[in-house]
Amino acid sequence: MTISPLHYIVTNPEQAQLACQGGIDWIQLRVKDQSYADWKHLAQDTLAVCRAFNARLIINDNPNLAGETGADGVHLGQDDMPVAEARKLLGDGFILGGTANTLEHVRQHERHGANYVGLGPFRFTRTKEKLSPILGLNGYQTILSALRGEGITTPIIAIGGITLADVPALRETGLYGIAVSSAISSSADPVGQARLFYQSFVSKTSKPLVDERF
Repeated sequence: MTISPLHYIVTNPEQAQLACQGGIDWIQLRVKDQSYADWKHLAQDTLAVCRAFNARLIINDNPNLAGETGADGVHLGQDDMPVAEARKLLGDGFILGGTANTLEHVRQHERHGANYVGLGPFRFTRTKEKLSPILGLNGYQTILSALRGEGITTPIIAIGGITLADVPALRETGLYGIAVSSAISSSADPVGQARLFYQSFVSKTSKPLVDERF
């Protein structure tokens, strides 16, 4: 399989539907302050949307729910279950992503078998509580240079306040991909905005790396 270079973070199946209509094929469901039952209901409905569009669904923070609903994978924050533990729980067939803010975070995720790493934040964003130090373009360039020097090829996804205008500069750093949320969901035309993100990053990026573990 391949890791998509464009990830869209949603809070409900309606957002997923509009994004998939715009060509996005990698959806991450991030739910806060909901009961497990409500979270499961949202996950099932979002998964149905993803299956209709041949898109992948990643559940944020909750490995057990990802396994129970049959989602494609789980994305784990720095305060969530460790990637290595989630791998033991879910097995090799699940996609595991991890959040990172430093070079050492990325190294740890790579050692523990993460399929990709969400590295950020790029800039300040209100969609994330307990925001880690801002990286900016220079931060990405420094970390990516070190990873190349160490031969680490785990796909790195930039995240945190990314707008369409940021895409050319981010692409030039050599980042594997980007994750967006409010730039699409807050748009007056989410379908059109999703399509523009797809065209500006995915269609102008070389073929994604194949993860041989799948």
